This record gives sequence, C-alpha cells and structure tokens, in this order.
Amino acid sequence: MTAISYLTGFDVKPLSTSSLGVVTFTDGTNVITPNQLQCEAYGYTYDKASGTCSIFRFNTNLNRSFSNESNKLQGAGNATETGTINTYIIGEKNTVKGFSRNNIIVGNQNEIANSVNNANVYGTLGEATADNSIVLGGNAPTDNLAERQSIHLMYGTHTTAGSTVDSYLNNISGNYFTIPDNTAMYFHADVLAVRVGGSSETGSIGDFASWVERGVVINKSGTLSIERERDAIKSSGSVGTWRPTATVNGTNFIMDVRGATDATIEWASNIRFTQIKTGVAL
Repeated sequence: MTAISYLTGFDVKPLSTSSLGVVTFTDGTNVITPNQLQCEAYGYTYDKASGTCSIFRFNTNLNRSFSNESNKLQGAGNATETGTINTYIIGEKNTVKGFSRNNIIVGNQNEIANSVNNANVYGTLGEATADNSIVLGGNAPTDNLAERQSIHLMYGTHTTAGSTVDSYLNNISGNYFTIPDNTAMYFHADVLAVRVGGSSETGSIGDFASWVERGVVINKSGTLSIERERDAIKSSGSVGTWRPTATVNGTNFIMDVRGATDATIEWASNIRFTQIKTGVAL
C-alpha cells in the first residue's frame, strides 16, 4: 500500500492491506483495527458483521478456497469461516470465526471469535475473544460455551510521569479485555515494573518492583464491579510511588499503573482469569 497521509481530524491512517483486502491502520506507532468512521473516511468498505475494513467486497467462495490452503483441520465437524488463515484444529465441532489468523484449537466444541489472532484454545467449550490469549475450557459437552474456563493474557505500557494511567491488552494503545455479560471472573495478575530511563535523580535505571494484584470482577447485566487487593512482592531501588491497580471502565477490565516523575518505567502484567459465564441474568 502506498503511504497515505493523515486526514484532518484523524490520528490514525491506513497502514497495509492483506491478500484478502483487509485494511489495517496505524496511529504512527501501533497497528490499529479501525472503526467504521475511520474506515469509511478513507474510502474503504466497513463490514459491521465482521468488524473489518476492506479495500474491496469479498468473494466468499474465493476467499474460503484461498484460506483453506493454509488451514489444517483434523477431525469431524470443524469449521473455519471466511478470511481465516494459518489455523490448526485437532478435534471435533470446533469453530474459528472469520478474518482470524495464526490460531490453534485442540479439543472439541471450542470457538475463536471474529478477528482474533494468535490464540490457543484447549479443552471443551472454550472461547477465545482476545489476541495472543491462551484459553482452557473445562466443560462437559452439554455445558454452555465458555461456562467454565481459564484465560491467560498480557497487559503492558510504559510511564514517564507520576500520574495514574491505563496499561493495555498486548501493549496496544486503547485495547482492553472485555468482561462478558453475566460473568464472574477471578483475576490474578503478576505485575513487574523496571526503570529503563528518565532524568529523575531519585532512583536509577534498573530499579524494579513486583506485585500480585488479584480479586473478582463481575458483569451483572452490563454493569461491572470489582473487588481487589494488592501484595507487594520484591523490589529494588527508589520505587515508593510505583503501583498497579485493577479497575473497570464500561465493560472493560483495566490495569492502571502509576510510576514516577521523569522516570521511564516499563510495565508488564501477566493476568490469569478464572471464569464462570452464568447463562442467567445476574
């Protein structure tokens, strides 16, 4: 794709087009999946059902033929929808929704959501909804999809000031993990922060701190609440103002972090969720 300038009023622009015509955007640093307004402002076609921006309308039969060349399915009743690439399934009755790539499923009746990449799902009736996640479904064949499962994912960011800011799912600005409706999730986050730069004379490069942030977040018919606690584990150097705090915003799980003024600090949160998706209105 030829380099495209930012349109007036937009802080994202097209970056590249896949062989299937799916257009990815960038904010100058990160790869972004555009929303409908951003996509159509640059003259592309937005598909509401798949949440994708494309340079042309897809020929379903052609795309399926192309995608199936790079997908490997072993077992009965497995399905990969349009635009699925580089996916490996071993088991029965598993489904990968459209415009997904580089995924693995081992088990039965599992599902990877639309436009999810680099996910691994194991077991029975597990559901992956986030890029780069690992999901274990521990259900009976008669249970609901994702009724009981564990999810493993990462949040990250860097700070240069002493204010509290969000960290992001996969360290991609604006990305968060969404808590499904009528679902309770225990979370256990191993959080590590390391100072890598900055002009502050308080502390030095190589200072570090670690914590366990844990609790329960619950979505009751679209309204989230959270109960949490934090334990400091080990640290070195001047880290007195540093801290992580789990919180929620809308239907998103947030891992807030606070660093120090004029200190560049890298943050990583290894988060494991234990999920019960109730199937009833809470």
